[in-house]
Amino acid sequence: MAAQPTTPDPDEHRSVLADVAPVSWAVMQLAHTQRALAAQRLATLGLFPGQELVLAHLWTVDGRSQKELRCLLGLDHSTIAKSVQRLEKAGLVRRERSAADGRVTLVRLTDAGRALEEPVRRIWEELETRWAHLAPEDADRLTSLARSLPTPTAD
Repeated sequence: MAAQPTTPDPDEHRSVLADVAPVSWAVMQLAHTQRALAAQRLATLGLFPGQELVLAHLWTVDGRSQKELRCLLGLDHSTIAKSVQRLEKAGLVRRERSAADGRVTLVRLTDAGRALEEPVRRIWEELETRWAHLAPEDADRLTSLARSLPTPTAD
């Protein structure tokens, strides 16, 4: 007699940590799913998740220092340096020394980096549609809760 197929247990993929810290587990799952979707969409532009955030700060104010970008994004020195290096290698930004202070490295957009603003905005608008099923008050509450969380400080 052949074994009967079993229905997958929805909790089968839950970690023991989901029981220890259910809110943290839910937030991690949410972030993981959103980041995976963003990664798929951003890859069509040759970007990795997070790189669009660096570019977005430069679309607002071009010529920011790496230190300013690091602080704005809450990243450590090595992470922002690696991200900027990848963006530079892709031809989206260029680094230059500040004329005012030669110790400061400024990051400036190239034309190719500027050209990604609208496509990235469209991707983020598409990602936002995932939440269209939420009632407006639930969306507001979720946004408010997310903004109320303390931000880790970078080194």
